[in-house]
Amino acid sequence: MTALSLSMIPSNTHTDYQAIASQLFDEIAAFSADVQGISRPAFSELETRTLAYLADFAESHGLDVSYDAGQNAVFTLPCDTDAEAFVIVGSHVDTVPQGGNFDGLAGIITGLMCLVRAQNEGLRFAQPVKVLAMRGEESAWFGPCYIASKALLGRLTPEELRARHKGDRKTLDEHMEAVGIDMAAVRDGQPLLDTKSVRAYIELHIEQGPLLVQKDLPAAVVSGIRGNFRHQKIRCVGEAGHSGAVPRAFRRDPVLALADLLTRLDESWLTILQKGDDLVLTSGIVSTDVERHALSRIPDWVDFSLDIRSQSSHVLKAMQELLAQEMRTIERERRVSFELDDTLLTAPALSDPTIVEGMKSAMETIGLEPFVMASGAGHDAAVFANAGVPTAMVFVRNRNGSHNPAEAMDIPDFMIATEIIYTYLMEAKS
Repeated sequence: MTALSLSMIPSNTHTDYQAIASQLFDEIAAFSADVQGISRPAFSELETRTLAYLADFAESHGLDVSYDAGQNAVFTLPCDTDAEAFVIVGSHVDTVPQGGNFDGLAGIITGLMCLVRAQNEGLRFAQPVKVLAMRGEESAWFGPCYIASKALLGRLTPEELRARHKGDRKTLDEHMEAVGIDMAAVRDGQPLLDTKSVRAYIELHIEQGPLLVQKDLPAAVVSGIRGNFRHQKIRCVGEAGHSGAVPRAFRRDPVLALADLLTRLDESWLTILQKGDDLVLTSGIVSTDVERHALSRIPDWVDFSLDIRSQSSHVLKAMQELLAQEMRTIERERRVSFELDDTLLTAPALSDPTIVEGMKSAMETIGLEPFVMASGAGHDAAVFANAGVPTAMVFVRNRNGSHNPAEAMDIPDFMIATEIIYTYLMEAKS
């Protein structure tokens, strides 16, 4: 099936609003530009500037703006500002270092476009809507992910608060306090948001894989989100030596031990897939001591990251047990040791079936054949879903993946995905 013709959408969603959306993306990209791509660090001055820019835009279009206890920006129609129960349309404003401009930001601009359109047309949503622009979702800066949503829901752990920024080495706690967050409740694990007031959480996000491109579809409804466990840094410790003078039998080579571990995990990955279960595994950071490594030197240690994801909690638990078992075996056979940092955990999450059906109906209303798919990547939506909030997502087609400068979401596709959410918000009664 080909993409929906723009003629099938009311003109005010692909002329004025399309131009407005393009301008928002372009102007934010301009002041977020890095050497390559876009960088909006979590809990940084640039992240704060982005929220202020969005607040100025919202106020100029007659919307109410406030900041919640997590110093996230909240946008509403004036008639819904004091609503006791509401639907959240949200996402995050931060990016990975030298990433793309659409990951996260698209979900916020979608919500703003829905609010501005309703405001201009004098309409009210079926339920009050609050658009939430969150700080700190990406794990690239501190290690923990979904920081803002975890803080809102009382799920940010002491270990996560102690995580240090990759640049200045200050803790996450210190950075959050620096942007004005009262950290007492966060440290105590107290929710900053009453989930009883949240009727649903909805998030638009660019697809971070190739499925919609391959299927020539502009958008899809998301059925569920992979959970994960992560280690930002694991150290394998061996023994330094001369590359030509130490025979194999006497070596305690941490690099070969790491290669052995990843090979074993890769073989288990294939077995799990062949059984029909879901799993992905990545070691995105590998390094020896930059001050001492050399072509002719056996390193004494190697650091690496590990990111293991699945839609199955059982698979994630089994992989944690397998990782520990394989490390013990390699420690014994290769006479090395593994030192693990704190495990960062996010449970898998399922979309709310009622909202999924409502989104599918909205797709049909605007002339699209409904399409539902799973999310391989994680999102703030998973935190809301696992806190008991009815949750759903919409993906918009995007070429070249994400977390890189080559993200390529077309604005017409974005407007179609926005129309799905707008139609749902206008029709969904509960």
